[in-house]
Amino acid sequence: MADAAGTPMNLDSSETREMTRVPFTDLAAMTGEVWPEIEQDYLSCLLDGAYIGGPAVTAFERGWAAYCGADHGVGLGNGTDALLLSLTALGVGPGDEVVVPANTFIATAAAVVRAGATPRFADVSDDTLLMTADTLAAAITPRTRAVIIVHLYGQLPDMAGLAAIAQQTGIAVIEDAAQAHGAEWGGRRAGSFGAVACFSFYPAKNLGAFGDAGAVTTSRPELADEIRSLANHGRSHGHSHYHHDRIGTNSRLDALQAILLSGKLAHLEEWTERRIALASRYREHLGGGEFTGTGLKLTATAPLARHVYHLFVVRVPRRDSVRTALTRRGIQTGVHYPVPCHRQPPLRRLAEHPLPVAERAAGEVLSLPLFPHMTDRQVDYVCESLAEALRAAAVGSEAASAQ
Repeated sequence: MADAAGTPMNLDSSETREMTRVPFTDLAAMTGEVWPEIEQDYLSCLLDGAYIGGPAVTAFERGWAAYCGADHGVGLGNGTDALLLSLTALGVGPGDEVVVPANTFIATAAAVVRAGATPRFADVSDDTLLMTADTLAAAITPRTRAVIIVHLYGQLPDMAGLAAIAQQTGIAVIEDAAQAHGAEWGGRRAGSFGAVACFSFYPAKNLGAFGDAGAVTTSRPELADEIRSLANHGRSHGHSHYHHDRIGTNSRLDALQAILLSGKLAHLEEWTERRIALASRYREHLGGGEFTGTGLKLTATAPLARHVYHLFVVRVPRRDSVRTALTRRGIQTGVHYPVPCHRQPPLRRLAEHPLPVAERAAGEVLSLPLFPHMTDRQVDYVCESLAEALRAAAVGSEAASAQ
């Protein structure tokens, strides 16, 4: 394999390995690009001491809602609270069930439990590892009140099919879009499909803050008002500071985070296009003949989806050996997720039957480095290293079997 300039790469060279170390992500590069544009506003806010609410938060809420194609945005403390407060605002609680995919981060199901309801786990597509209309339909019972559709890895599932099932059964749709900033299905962006959509701005997300932060988007004003009140100790807009209409919590987006997020939002489309270009380069290399017979499987992109590649996930045999080999070459990788959600100890009692796709994929998924400031040469190096790691793992497995 050649680098971006066409120069053959000698993977046995320690000098080359040192030069081409590849981090899983590079948060500093994104901050460095946007910092000159926000520095004055950020420092002014820092020195003024007006940290909670205010014009910066309102500006980001409006900008984010408009970007997503929704009428209202509410800034929150984190994406997990976005899920919990959305469930609460929709009246989901004890005695209710909420369908969630088995292949997701635990926060999706944990929010359901914290709301007092019961998660119902649905299996996922073997191609995309996302929920399907069929797996949703199979998980619905008379007690089901809602479904949380997770746009995992940066891709929306079949929203038309899922929405049809939800409409037929009368259940509410909540989008878990924590990994899908700017992703689309049929030209519509994540955040514009469900009764409410939930976002995380954890630093490593495509749009990330300096710490925990989150938001919801909705086109239902009563839901926006309810969630805003719940996130602000149950206060209602226009009432005194010490008038509380409901029991709420404290989950507010602060002004410093809002300034950063507004600054990064101006770059999000450019960064997204770069992610897509890098993913295309990965797919071109990984679909090549050198990977034939290695057991590598690419996670599919649906035709109507705009995949924004929060993560670039492949499936490989003997994952731990492959990952160790990549680490030795200076390549950082991730595993999202090694334990299916329904097999986590506090949720295991709720797993009523096997979910074979999610369970099998959990032992195979491997997230490769991908971030907007990654170079073409780094992608090439990862692909060449992965091919060699897969071959070495296969040889090791054969030798072990022969003993």
